[in-house]
Amino acid sequence: MPATPASAPARARTTHDTDPRASAAAPRRRGVDWRVKFAALSLIWGFSFLFMKVGNRGFAPLQVTFGRLAAGSAVLLVVLVARRQPLPRGVGLWVRLAVAAFLLNALPFALFAYSEQRIPSQLAGICNATSPLWGMLLSVVALSEDRPSRRRVAGLGLGFLGVLTVLGAWQGFHGVDPLGAVLALAASLSYPVGWIWVRRTLAGRPESHLTLTTGQLLLGTAQLGIVTVFATHLPAGFALAPTLSVLALGVLGTGLAFLLQYGLVAEVGPTTAQTVTYLTPLVATVAGVTLLGEALHWNTLVGAVIVLLGAALVQRAR
Repeated sequence: MPATPASAPARARTTHDTDPRASAAAPRRRGVDWRVKFAALSLIWGFSFLFMKVGNRGFAPLQVTFGRLAAGSAVLLVVLVARRQPLPRGVGLWVRLAVAAFLLNALPFALFAYSEQRIPSQLAGICNATSPLWGMLLSVVALSEDRPSRRRVAGLGLGFLGVLTVLGAWQGFHGVDPLGAVLALAASLSYPVGWIWVRRTLAGRPESHLTLTTGQLLLGTAQLGIVTVFATHLPAGFALAPTLSVLALGVLGTGLAFLLQYGLVAEVGPTTAQTVTYLTPLVATVAGVTLLGEALHWNTLVGAVIVLLGAALVQRAR
């Protein structure tokens, strides 16, 4: 899921906006097709839940999260330097970014990592798809201009019916760890809370997406670093699979994924870019079943489809 201050516009125009020669040459430059970026982002975010599960086998959940944020920050710092853009400036901006980092990065990433100690990675991926549902509930309360239509209310009810189906509520949540599911749902709830904070405090900033996101991830890394030092012990070793999983989670699932997300939003708009949310749980399910040997039950599939339909109704009716 998106977890960056994406509502802030880019700070400066490129040379293509001001130089006629550059504008004339621009059409001849063909980048990567947006469909390729879309597919890559779906795979990266879908496999992130598998990476967390494997990372938990060698490290504590807080260590997995800290490694993820540190590696993701390193990727964005390299890009920031290469593009010669500055870090955020001003104490007030850093304070607002610190809150965004906690709500959009440190807290949900850690909650998902802890949840996957108790529930399958596929279930965590499906819970992640409930963010639009939580977002609708919160927007009605926190954003006075955002009123629900009948279609959105129907999508909300349908989505949470899907959650109950996935969890097997009619059979007393048999086979599902309630605490693990609650942690994953709480992580999904943290995203829209963070988005509302960003919308109210960071929208309209002159800084670029890259500048704001790099500062946000650096602050999230610092937050997790402090907590991890006092709450965990040094790992007994650095097994290959967990170590590579944490690195992939940070480099791909955090650093590269955010860059791909910005590219998609700029190229096809936020509405189309957001539909990656519907493929992420499907990829997480396939990865968990085929590569981790997780069991797949009929209610998981049916519930996931219902959740995605509800989320689609909520987003399309906005």
